[in-house]
Amino acid sequence: MLKAGVLGAGHLGKIHLRLLHQSDKYELVGFYDADIDNAKKVEAEYGYTYYNSIEALVDAVDVVDIVTPTLSHYDCAEQAILKGKHIFIEKPITNTVEEAEKIRDMVAQHDVKGQVGHVERFNPAFKAVKSDLKSPMFIETHRLAEFNPRGTDVPVVLDLMIHDIDIILSVVNSKVKHINASGVSVISATPDIANARIEFENGCVANLTASRISLKNMRKTRFFQKDAYISVDFLEKKCEVVKMKDAPQNPGDFDMILQNAEGEKKQIYFDNPEISENNAILDELETFANAINTNTKPIVTLYDGTEALRVATMIINQF
Repeated sequence: MLKAGVLGAGHLGKIHLRLLHQSDKYELVGFYDADIDNAKKVEAEYGYTYYNSIEALVDAVDVVDIVTPTLSHYDCAEQAILKGKHIFIEKPITNTVEEAEKIRDMVAQHDVKGQVGHVERFNPAFKAVKSDLKSPMFIETHRLAEFNPRGTDVPVVLDLMIHDIDIILSVVNSKVKHINASGVSVISATPDIANARIEFENGCVANLTASRISLKNMRKTRFFQKDAYISVDFLEKKCEVVKMKDAPQNPGDFDMILQNAEGEKKQIYFDNPEISENNAILDELETFANAINTNTKPIVTLYDGTEALRVATMIINQF
């Protein structure tokens, strides 16, 4: 079992602590949190061992799970990597692209592994349709959330939209060509609602909307590609796959047939895959353990996290 320690015991940090504690791939050694009062409370309530410095915790583990505020990600990662520890680092990977690139270089130099917590890659609805996503040419995403003061220290692009940026970059095999974006600050000092249009070199276009001041929560993405429409509801963990194929010579009474202007007939059919329930955060943590133990590439690499941050930064710079 890999010895793991968590940096940061806030809302998400406590979830990581619980899951690492229950995982059979890790031995949870303990945690560090800069807020001593919170740390003592977590230690008393859950029984996890509190370390009074980052250095002490890093020395005691094999894997450092970084769930601190984004501004501190780089410093935490640097301390861990320089001591030869593997790092799991929550999204966004760092505060700047330059910091992310330095982390990538350090990981390579010290022969350790790193994974970024883009948890939607492990959403069961997305996992169910990923093999069906082949060269999507139009993508539309809506990630809307009710207002919550937690997370408003960063623009909504880094708080919410970056999830969808990572998903899109993982399925579009092409470089970004052009970005148009706009954002509006309604309650916070940084934009609370944003829209971005990303054009790729292969002609694919992605239209992303993110808001943290909505009246209801929504996390939906629609993919359009040749002969298929694929919808993923990340919140409800549901998906829909609608495909087209050449219509049979003698269609049945209930077959859905479309005919285009050229006279070609297509049959529409549903090919909805089975969704396997999972805990996405536990999955991402345990697949990282597998990557370490088998010396293979993590599912969400530091490169992936860097590119998602790079696109997010390009969007923010247009506001």
